[in-house]
Amino acid sequence: MEKDALTAGVSEIGGLFTTAEIRVLICYIFSKIDDAVPGNLLANTLHYEGIANCFEVNDSIDYLCKNGQLELVSREDDTYRITESGKDVAETLKTTLSIVVKERAYNAAIKMVSRFRNTKETDIKISRDENKIFITCSAIDNETPFMSVKLLVSDEEQAIHIKEKFLSDPTKIYSSIIDLLTK
Repeated sequence: MEKDALTAGVSEIGGLFTTAEIRVLICYIFSKIDDAVPGNLLANTLHYEGIANCFEVNDSIDYLCKNGQLELVSREDDTYRITESGKDVAETLKTTLSIVVKERAYNAAIKMVSRFRNTKETDIKISRDENKIFITCSAIDNETPFMSVKLLVSDEEQAIHIKEKFLSDPTKIYSSIIDLLTK
């Protein structure tokens, strides 16, 4: 296939250089995740991984929506879901992409979707009270916090580090606290 996609930020090894390949990869990722996926975050993730240019990914998502392979779930969250037509495309054309590219893209997308969900299911606030910095990390279910932890931290850098750790796996932190408190 002749290169017809923008290549800025795309790795020469393992990168995609045609719009057809990018569209197939998007259908493949959506079919494997089978849940709402944030489009712009997917574009940034694939770009960061050197797999595809972020503008090409966004254009491909728009194209796939117009052609019935994807459907918009939430404009506010910029999330999309694959349709039956998109699943057919993914199944029919999945062998046109290398296993390595598909695995790299899928693994990066899974991490991104997990982080997206964790962000939606948590509330983290960094606040100042006099000369002290606090971070409050809350796990949320149906807009109701079911666990909140407020910590005094030494500086904003430590607060950001704690925020990142909490966002990486709030369920693990919640489970660990429950285990410690109930043993």
